[in-house]
Amino acid sequence: MEQRHLGRTGLRVSRIGLGTLTWGRDTGEEAAAEQVKTFWEAGGTLVDTADVYGGGEAEYLLGRLVGGLVPRRDLVIATKAGSVPDPDRRFDGSRGHLLDALDASLDRLGTDYVDLWQVHAFDPATPLEETMQALDLAVSSGRARYAGVSNYCGWQLAKAATWQLAAPGVRTRIASTQMEYSLLQRGVEREVLPAALDLGIGLLPSSPLGRGVLTGKYRDGVPADSRGASESLAAFVDPYLDEAAGRIVDAVVTAARGLAVTPLEVALAWIRDRPGVVAPIVGARTSAQLAAALSVEALSLPEEICRALDDVSAPVHRYPDQDWSTL
Repeated sequence: MEQRHLGRTGLRVSRIGLGTLTWGRDTGEEAAAEQVKTFWEAGGTLVDTADVYGGGEAEYLLGRLVGGLVPRRDLVIATKAGSVPDPDRRFDGSRGHLLDALDASLDRLGTDYVDLWQVHAFDPATPLEETMQALDLAVSSGRARYAGVSNYCGWQLAKAATWQLAAPGVRTRIASTQMEYSLLQRGVEREVLPAALDLGIGLLPSSPLGRGVLTGKYRDGVPADSRGASESLAAFVDPYLDEAAGRIVDAVVTAARGLAVTPLEVALAWIRDRPGVVAPIVGARTSAQLAAALSVEALSLPEEICRALDDVSAPVHRYPDQDWSTL
């Protein structure tokens, strides 16, 4: 699998990442092992997790598989911290919480360091410089090799990255931002993506298949074995089952038929090759689903197909994003 640099850093990752959102909850150890083996054998390196996935079980599962099943040196392990199960405070970006969370993640993962440590979300109750100092301490102590953020809007990302760049050699550069991005969700193109491109930050799209909807499997209803039928994930899928999403899915299916490939491959190839994108993070229920996603490595969409998909899914961006003189 082709490798790409993560933002303006020396770290290289596979251009498709393996997600672990359902590990420890809907995905058991045997299925997780099959996925890791399939991913590794295809040349994949980037495995993304978080301290809250499966209540910590996702990290624990990954830790049990690394070393025995796959050499630690062959994987780029990325995890996140900052989300908390507190209805009054969903995110905690304080230095104390983040560093404690990192130590707990390392224990569950059974490793001395993570390759990429990400702040899971912006915490308005904590000064940004305090949150960023946690990243500096993690990198300077060797517990994390690189640092990133997740779910930061445009101004938050730009402020964080600029703060870090203000003291080169002292503060660690923001290498990446992980955001939901797909043909069904192009909101990052408004401000986040321009900021990331300008500041040399790599984009790691989550839910690149529109929460599974872009595979086309929901066109005739909700399959009983799908995430849309799952008690824990039905509400996650439902927003993308409307009429507007249906038109985009129809276009993907039409393109797939014309190219003699699957809708999954078309949707994944489109997002993988967007400007600024480093590696879409793909989550799968089975190793067979993952293998189907990894088959996209050989596919590059023709320019006219990309233009057609761009047009049918285009978000409305007007003032102030568009040149005022054209309005």
